[in-house]
Amino acid sequence: MVMAQSLFITLKQLHPQSQIDVLAPSWTFALLERMPQVRQGIAMSLTHGQFGFNARRQLGLELRKQQYQQAIVLPNSWKSTLTPFFAGIPKRSGYVGELRWGLLNDSRRLDKILLPMTVQRFVALAYPKQATVPPVCPSPKLLVNQQAQADTAAKFNIDRGTPIAVLCPGAEYGPAKRWPAAHFAALASALRQQNMQVWLFGSNKDKDVASEIQLLSGNACQDFTGLTTLAEAIDLMALSQVVISNDSGLMHIAAALDKKLIALYGSSDPGFTPPLQQQAQILSLNLPCAPCFKRVCPLGHTHCLSELMPERVLAALFD
Repeated sequence: MVMAQSLFITLKQLHPQSQIDVLAPSWTFALLERMPQVRQGIAMSLTHGQFGFNARRQLGLELRKQQYQQAIVLPNSWKSTLTPFFAGIPKRSGYVGELRWGLLNDSRRLDKILLPMTVQRFVALAYPKQATVPPVCPSPKLLVNQQAQADTAAKFNIDRGTPIAVLCPGAEYGPAKRWPAAHFAALASALRQQNMQVWLFGSNKDKDVASEIQLLSGNACQDFTGLTTLAEAIDLMALSQVVISNDSGLMHIAAALDKKLIALYGSSDPGFTPPLQQQAQILSLNLPCAPCFKRVCPLGHTHCLSELMPERVLAALFD
């Protein structure tokens, strides 16, 4: 969703009078509300992997009264084209994907060499299919409501007088994208010695790794994993001075908040989904076996991350 904002910005640049509504899971609305290009979010109640033909058809029929002129379909699945089709939207743009001829009538063949980055593939859909050069991709920029941020800081009794470092140890895709907990713990201890607050961010799924970091670091951190909404996490992250993150959604949020960012890459490719911020520092060992794009290291050692030492991250932070 953060990368999609580059598309929204481009659409507004090309068509200043356009109104952009986004069909997406309701949990992403905290992001959409911070994107001034977006008029409103429309809730997609179906979860990832659910087909729900009737539900998609019914939603499409309900959206007909909105009389949208164009739908841009970012997912590559066949089912994602059903709602725009049943909504009767006259121009339905997207990549061919799962044999979507007919459901899409402005279908594109993806040139992975011309468009190697995900964000380029999104932004290219704002232009006519005849365009043959990689598009310029504006950087996402999330806005922060100062009152909401103050309320969130008060709720969690935040000390705003001491510099804050945010650590994001999770990565939804799998352990091959996660820097070791012991390395995060060593980094947290070193940052505390630099008189910084150290915050751990993540969802309920990250509570175990956060507990391990706390144990190994002697409770050097303030653990927010599973305690905040996405909106609160954005508001709190915006208070920080630096973010150190695996390749994850929180990494992209930190980049869109224009935070000083150290992004740690192992099994994934920083050339495919990099943080969309020129100042971000990407740390990767560039081993011959990487990127493998596997959830779990196929060689059983995850050297691409375990051998990326905390000292190197510290050096990057204070360079």
